[in-house]
Amino acid sequence: MEDNKTINEAGAGKKVEGGKFLTFFLGKEEYAIEILKVQEIIGLMSITPVPNMPSYIRGVLNLRGKIIPVMDLRSRFGLPPVDDTTETCIVVVQDGHYRMGTVVDKVSEVADIDGANIEDVPSFGNTASSEYLSGIGKHEDTVKLLLDVSRVLFDVPRELMQKEAMPLEAEAEAAV
Repeated sequence: MEDNKTINEAGAGKKVEGGKFLTFFLGKEEYAIEILKVQEIIGLMSITPVPNMPSYIRGVLNLRGKIIPVMDLRSRFGLPPVDDTTETCIVVVQDGHYRMGTVVDKVSEVADIDGANIEDVPSFGNTASSEYLSGIGKHEDTVKLLLDVSRVLFDVPRELMQKEAMPLEAEAEAAV
């Protein structure tokens, strides 16, 4: 059935090259997203819940007239919920034609990680535990878990993206 397919942009699972990454925390773990996929970082703002969405979708927000779906990465990764703090923020990510806001505990830095310092995700004996990772980055004396943006944010039911995230080309046409 076409409606039950997921959005999973081409390129998911490809080898991550070095470059600049936005790093952020979920609990004590530090994650990273390729900086070129980050559209902006905003403080936590009003999120409108939407009925019948997966539990990891907090809802939608109105960002300067654009409706953006917002995902709670803690929930997506099966981490225990925590109260939002003054450091909790939303990272708006764009991949291909889609945008998604992601709630993170705290943004850390922009790290320049050399390709030689990025290793494949080791086998944990359970593919589900590492399915959203594209690599492990070593930066200074820390380890950054590199997220596969296409899988973690956009490998969601197609209906979610059609209901809540307007493709960028459709936005451009609607603005004319």
